[in-house]
Amino acid sequence: MGKIAFIFPGQGAQYIGMGKELADLFPTAGQVFAAADEALKMQLPEIIFNGSAEQLKQTEITQPAIVATSVACLQVLRQQGVEPDAVAGLSLGEYSALIAAGSFEFADALKLVQKRGRFMQEAVPPGVGSMAAIIGLAREKVEAACRQAAELGVVEPANYNTPEQIVIAGEITALRRAGEIAKELGAKRVIELNVSAPFHCSLLRSVEPLLAAELNKVTVREAKVPVVANVTADYVSTPVAIKDALIRQVSHSVMWQDSMEKLVLDGFDHFIEVGPGKSLTGLMKKINSHVWVHQVEDVRTLAAVLEQLQGKEGEQIAYGR
Repeated sequence: MGKIAFIFPGQGAQYIGMGKELADLFPTAGQVFAAADEALKMQLPEIIFNGSAEQLKQTEITQPAIVATSVACLQVLRQQGVEPDAVAGLSLGEYSALIAAGSFEFADALKLVQKRGRFMQEAVPPGVGSMAAIIGLAREKVEAACRQAAELGVVEPANYNTPEQIVIAGEITALRRAGEIAKELGAKRVIELNVSAPFHCSLLRSVEPLLAAELNKVTVREAKVPVVANVTADYVSTPVAIKDALIRQVSHSVMWQDSMEKLVLDGFDHFIEVGPGKSLTGLMKKINSHVWVHQVEDVRTLAAVLEQLQGKEGEQIAYGR
């Protein structure tokens, strides 16, 4: 077997009940949710397990909820003896990746992402900005569409997800014009997304100093395993580089395709999506169909991964009781 990379999902992966099965069966996972409850004093596990989808969709709740669930899945994987040789996370998921790499204490990261969510939500008034997925158009043409539409306002590439999917963000009038131009240039589809803010574009630049001030209040340690940063698609390890990458990530493009291609080039051939949903698993299959990729979010998916990596059958999983 080659090298294993853990990849962590970002905002949009959340759903009511995520992580509950693992929390019920594995004390290590349950302890993560209890620690989240203690850190934030907002009954986060109750919201995640039994709340409403509308409540969970609030950005300052969504972000710590996804991180907590991802870390619960991480701890169960570690209990089973599965460790990463490198980590990466899409947008918010980069915080989960940095927890896995030992750069952040869990409680510190939770408080950071809660504030990050609030800052991002407040940066752009409702109805001003949005995001759209451009399907089936080369990145050079998507960038050209954004440049042409920029005379109407801010619109920029936000997420380079796969060769066939790039998300753009910006002011609504400019965004919609960029979508029209993209169709003229040959895009198969343009899908406006139901998001609360135009993430990863310059409209959120005002968040950077606020996030920098919060990052300066917490201890950031040298990464124990390689971490691929969204903004550079390259490794970061020092506290200074980690902080800089997180600050710039808010208003710069997420280079996800490039990040995954970097890992594949460096010999990673097993990718485990750690946390709710399987969005990154789907993206990876479109980036490189030759690597093995699977998600871990419940007992069934955990058993499938362990059987592949260790030859374990589901009934041999150590529940830690």
